[in-house]
Amino acid sequence: MRQKHNTLTLDWPLRQERLFPRVQPLIVEIGFGNGDYLVHLARTHPDCNILGFEISGQSMDKAEAKIARLGLDNALPIHGRAETALSHLLAPESVREFHINYPDPWFKKKHHRRRLISRDTVDLLASRLAPGGRLLLSTDIIDYAEMAHEILSTTAGLSNQFDAPWMHEIDGRYRTKYELKGYREGRRGHFFLYARDDQPIAHAPIIKELDMPHLFLRTPLSAAEITDRFQASRRTFSDIHIAILRAYADHKRNTAVFEVVAEEPSIEQHTMIMLAPRAEAGEYIVKMTSLGHARATLGMHRAVAAVGEWVAGLDAAGMVLERKVRGQPPSGVP
Repeated sequence: MRQKHNTLTLDWPLRQERLFPRVQPLIVEIGFGNGDYLVHLARTHPDCNILGFEISGQSMDKAEAKIARLGLDNALPIHGRAETALSHLLAPESVREFHINYPDPWFKKKHHRRRLISRDTVDLLASRLAPGGRLLLSTDIIDYAEMAHEILSTTAGLSNQFDAPWMHEIDGRYRTKYELKGYREGRRGHFFLYARDDQPIAHAPIIKELDMPHLFLRTPLSAAEITDRFQASRRTFSDIHIAILRAYADHKRNTAVFEVVAEEPSIEQHTMIMLAPRAEAGEYIVKMTSLGHARATLGMHRAVAAVGEWVAGLDAAGMVLERKVRGQPPSGVP
């Protein structure tokens, strides 16, 4: 079985030579489902490398098995969010085609912010397309189609290749399992085709990993005493949300780990932050661990700061000695 890949373990930005036998033009499918369309792209475009991004572990297993069985060396499924791939992996003007088939419509209004097609994401899609590159989108939900038309038609650098907002039929199109199910249930497809034109646009740069964050503090409390006082909390800094969920102490080593989730616009990370003693009595370092393949993003910097500031504030004699973190600590309920 080929090595599994996800958006947190790959190079930022992505390096084709580490993933494929040959460096070739890139075609990207976002949300590949059972992998049939991804396989179709690989078989019909042997002169391209095909990347697929998917958040479902079950879909990853299905796609990997099909690719391995067919011996396709130009297709690679990657576990992770599209926003992470577009922001951290794919460089400006590096993709020949994006394919998005029947994305989750998130019907409830309160969930609309989770829709893949949004102003920020489409701007990134346009930025990552090579000159003349194409964006192909399909949906069988009229509300989603109308929303997508409004965004796509007003996106700098993209030009509609149809004389109408969308088409209901595309000659020779490979139909996915979900697409066929929709037709059987009376839902027509709405197919979009946009191309990257020669209009100049601003390219959002690749968000690269920062230096590893850490914080030094002094407190008379032991790791066990610190975790005994722990209460789960959520903190916010601008568009970064930090959830500190649980704390565990190792009495023998006088260490503690804190389970955290750091949500940023481009990435969500679920990992552990460690509190470990230093040589000087009463001094500790707060730092990231390797659990969950955490990357040193701005969100993780602020998560380390949040944990360290909370620990230092538990006792009147506590204090932060040194902060090697970006930005100010998040605000919220301790």
